[in-house]
Amino acid sequence: MNNTILSLCTLAIAWLLVACAPTGRYHQHHDSAPKIIPKNVTTVDATPQYEAYAPANMRPYTIRGVRYTPLFKSKGFTEQGKASWYGEKFHGHLTANGEIYDMYQMSAAHKTLPIPSFAKVTNQANGKQVIVRVNDRGPFHGGRIIDLSYAAALKLDMLKTGVADVKLEVVKVTADGEIISANRTKLNISNGKTSKRLFIQVAAFQDKPKIQNLGLVLQTLYQLPHQITTQQDIHKLQIGPLGNEQEAGQLLQELKRNGYPGAYKILLD
Repeated sequence: MNNTILSLCTLAIAWLLVACAPTGRYHQHHDSAPKIIPKNVTTVDATPQYEAYAPANMRPYTIRGVRYTPLFKSKGFTEQGKASWYGEKFHGHLTANGEIYDMYQMSAAHKTLPIPSFAKVTNQANGKQVIVRVNDRGPFHGGRIIDLSYAAALKLDMLKTGVADVKLEVVKVTADGEIISANRTKLNISNGKTSKRLFIQVAAFQDKPKIQNLGLVLQTLYQLPHQITTQQDIHKLQIGPLGNEQEAGQLLQELKRNGYPGAYKILLD
């Protein structure tokens, strides 16, 4: 009898634990900041570089009954309004771009900017600035124009207030490495012509051996060097560096004809 009662109590406790566990996509009901600022939070701005827009993120979409139409061009785009930030609740989950959200990196969410985009955000209250890479959609709260990562909000000194009045300016990078800010102001970043090198990004996989084998095959086929860079669990294959735009353009067209339609040019340090 005692064993039966003990078993029933154990089952009851287990059921309560399951019933009280968070449900849904996120393990938190409310967003929050880390209790202690970790060592891996970056203070370095995102580096603007040329990245082809993801076609899947250019389609109109509807959230809470409101329809949003992403911009096909962002050159010269500016916006003023309130910025918010998002943290631990979303950390480790997928962004609209299919990447893993890392609250300790300089990223942001915007409702209609092309993905990915780069933007300079200025806190109007204290003049502090940050350059972020837009790779997510949001915020879907009234009156807010951009949702910043924890790292970006920390740099703008807006964690305590939660929201801040900001000015947003898109930083556009052309395929040949020219960096154009919305108001043509000089940015504290390279212009891409002296310190950056031209590559073609061919593919990105989670399977590292697969991407390594592909790199060796393409290196043999085109007699060009390659490199593999890793972000979170995604391994990216890039061919290069390449000598000039003409060489890159010819190789890009050949790769597209040979089964890599998603290949694109990219500038890297």
